[in-house]
Amino acid sequence: MHLLRNSFKYASKKDWSAIAADLKPVYTAASEQAALDAFAEFSEKWEKKYHAIIRLWTNAWAEFVPFLRFDQEIRTIICTTNAIESINTRIRRAVNARGHFPTEAAALKCVYLAIMSLDPTGTGQQRWSNRWKAALNAFEITFDGRLSAAARNAS
Repeated sequence: MHLLRNSFKYASKKDWSAIAADLKPVYTAASEQAALDAFAEFSEKWEKKYHAIIRLWTNAWAEFVPFLRFDQEIRTIICTTNAIESINTRIRRAVNARGHFPTEAAALKCVYLAIMSLDPTGTGQQRWSNRWKAALNAFEITFDGRLSAAARNAS
């Protein structure tokens, strides 16, 4: 995801939507070879105008390839960082406003309250969990019972 975001640093804002559309087949490809083919098409189209983007992806290709080994459902969760970043921002804001904490329990309470303030009615949890069902199944299969083992140990 950071690779995709960093690509836009080198592009004019008017080209962002076209670049995003042309990069999507690269990071949604079913295999490394399909991603390479999509990246070759992307390179042909954009190399003259944005050579730095091509170099960025070429230099980071070895770190990008393991991402392609995950199921599509897991990749979708990895790419949807906006919700995660939003939670981190709210937690950071709550912690910084407080300054310091006398105990670890006080810090945990502050984090808990910040998270709970995101959905004060409790209705968002059902919508959130429905969107994660496919990803949770993929995580359970990919990581061979580690999620269910963690749930058993927590209870």
